[in-house]
Amino acid sequence: MFTGTTNLADAVARIALPLLAAQVSRSPIVVTAVAAIMSLPWLVAALHIGVFVDRMDRRALLMAAEIARLVSVGALLVGVLVARPTLPLIYLAALVIGLADVVAGLAGVSIVPSAVPKRRWETANARITALEYLFNGFVGQPIGGFLVAIGFGLALGVTGFAYAAGAVLLLLLVGTFKVASTTRRNSVNDDIREGLRFLWRHRLLRTMALLIAIMAGCWAAWLALIPVYAVGGPLGLDERQYGFLLTCLGAGGVLGTVIVGRLNRWLGRRWCMFTDVIGAFALVATPALLPARPSSAWLIGAAAFVAGAGGTMWTVNARFITQSLVPADMLGRYSAASRLVAWGMTPLAAILGGLLAEVFSYQVAFGTFAVLCVLLIYPFFKVVTPGRMAEVDGTPGDQPVGAPSDQTAEARRAGNATRAGDDDLPETATTAGPR
Repeated sequence: MFTGTTNLADAVARIALPLLAAQVSRSPIVVTAVAAIMSLPWLVAALHIGVFVDRMDRRALLMAAEIARLVSVGALLVGVLVARPTLPLIYLAALVIGLADVVAGLAGVSIVPSAVPKRRWETANARITALEYLFNGFVGQPIGGFLVAIGFGLALGVTGFAYAAGAVLLLLLVGTFKVASTTRRNSVNDDIREGLRFLWRHRLLRTMALLIAIMAGCWAAWLALIPVYAVGGPLGLDERQYGFLLTCLGAGGVLGTVIVGRLNRWLGRRWCMFTDVIGAFALVATPALLPARPSSAWLIGAAAFVAGAGGTMWTVNARFITQSLVPADMLGRYSAASRLVAWGMTPLAAILGGLLAEVFSYQVAFGTFAVLCVLLIYPFFKVVTPGRMAEVDGTPGDQPVGAPSDQTAEARRAGNATRAGDDDLPETATTAGPR
């Protein structure tokens, strides 16, 4: 329920803030800056937050993130009720929500291995991802568009209420979600370097992060441009129609979580994950190739549906791979390093998309990212091989992960050999602990 209420609030906020900025200025750069600021913390703060996720109670961090979101939306609501909010206030609220998203994202993904055994990780990840897409996209986007069409005050009020409900629900989460460490506490910078080294030395995880960097950039550019492109722009949609356009992303995402388990068994994780490459390409290629008129909205929505399905199938499988290969006491630092690479480029992609649209055209902006997606095909099939997927499924363990991987540092000091023909981590480093 916490995942549902929080993602519903996020959905409304991510619709309301860019459209609120569009009320102040029609410049693509000004509007896309909102999306860029919301994703900026992944670039500048993720590594340090990852260290705290591995050192502190992860439920407490989720609570702090929820309260920060509530305060920022409350301040913005006051600005809307008193007078039209200024761009600095909108940007500040976007920054706080973005920081809270980093904290919640890293803490949330790190809780799963501590709560359920490995045989249930795929199911748990699929359900969490389904709730994220159901309430952030399929339900949240049309609700957000509907509320904004009525008034920004109502939209922000509902957002604040949903964040408050999420904080209350967190109080019902019973258990201890801090991984005990048996090793000497390093400095923050040492912990950051350890997480970065873990990512860099593992070829599969490293390549996945780099692939996601491009695909997330495509999503970021699309999400940053689509408000000003669709509402009052070439597509000529209103706020409510814009919300339903974004619903296609959520609907596809929900479908992806429903079918990912079966497709994994029928086709394998590799082909399910490749669907995300196809979806990301369709997402940006469709508005680049179609004429900019209202009738094109149907095909743009269909491409968004495919992208949503591919995105959730990648997410479920990527989380399972991460939880299988990364020791419990490094999940926060590793996830921070991985998402720094994967998502840290999203603010730059959003700004780049805005600049290309401002200087050239929307078609050039979308088309540039479509070309980048095509370049992902070779490295994907080169590194994400059936053999590596078999290794992931073969990693041992069937109990919740609560103990740190104290064997990891010893294995590295002992200089264990890496897998033949690969530069992946020593085998003891990927399978240590009661998995």
